[in-house]
Amino acid sequence: MSKKKHPEHVNHERWLVSYADFITLLFAFFVVLFASSQSDKKKQLKLSEAMQTAFTPLGTFDAHSKTPPLTDINASAITNSIPSPIVRPLPSSSSAESPQETLEETEARLLKLIAQQVAAGGIPPGGIAMRITPDGLVISLHEAGFFPSGSAEVRPASIPMISILATTLPAGPLRVEGHTDNVPIHTLQFASNWELSTARSTAIARLLLERGPINPANLAAAGYAEFHPVASNDTEDGRTQNRRVDIILLRKQAASQ
Repeated sequence: MSKKKHPEHVNHERWLVSYADFITLLFAFFVVLFASSQSDKKKQLKLSEAMQTAFTPLGTFDAHSKTPPLTDINASAITNSIPSPIVRPLPSSSSAESPQETLEETEARLLKLIAQQVAAGGIPPGGIAMRITPDGLVISLHEAGFFPSGSAEVRPASIPMISILATTLPAGPLRVEGHTDNVPIHTLQFASNWELSTARSTAIARLLLERGPINPANLAAAGYAEFHPVASNDTEDGRTQNRRVDIILLRKQAASQ
C-alpha cells in the first residue's frame, strides 16, 4: 500500500528575498549619490577658495574663517593676474595756486602755457594776447584762433587751451566779454553784433565752467558788440584785434563795482 503524499507546503516568505535585493540595490544607489555629492562639494570648495583669494586684494569679499586659503603659489599667481589700477595725476586747479600770486606773476605763468600750446599747434601765433588794466588781467582770445568768422561755435582745436585756462586761473571773480568790429552782421542766427558778441562770451564761459573748478558765482558774461574797441576799425588789422573774447581776472575793487 502506497504512502499517502502530504500536500506541499507553500513558503509565504519568499518575498523577503526580493525585498532584500531591492533594499540592497537602493542602498547602493544612495551610496553612489552620496559619493557624487561629496565630489561636487570638493569642486565647489576649490572654486570658493579661488574666488576668495582672487578678490581679497580688492577688498571685495571678506575672508571666511572656515575656508582654508589657497597655497602661496596659487594665491600669488591669481593676485599677480589682477591689473593694478592706473593712477592719473589730476590737473592743477585754481585752489592749488597761491592766493598771493600777483597779476604780473599770473601773466608770466600763463604766457609760458600759451607758448607751449602755440608750439604744439593748439592755437595759431597771436591767437591770445594779455594785458594788465585797472580792472585786472585781460586775456584776449582773438576770433582767428577760437571762432570761425560770424560764428559763436568754438573751434575744436582751441578747446584744450580753454581747458588749460579753466584749470590754472587763480580763484577769484572773472568776467567774460564778447567784442566785435564795426562791420554790421545780419544772418539767420545773429541779427546784430550784440547777439554775436553775447553768444561768443557765453560759449567761452560755459567751457570754463565745464572744464575747470571755477565757481559759477564768480563768473559773469556780457556782450559789448563793437562799442569797446582796442584798435581802430579803419584798418583790417585793427578790426582783427577788435574781434575777440576777453577773459578778465578782476581785481577785488573792480569786482565789487
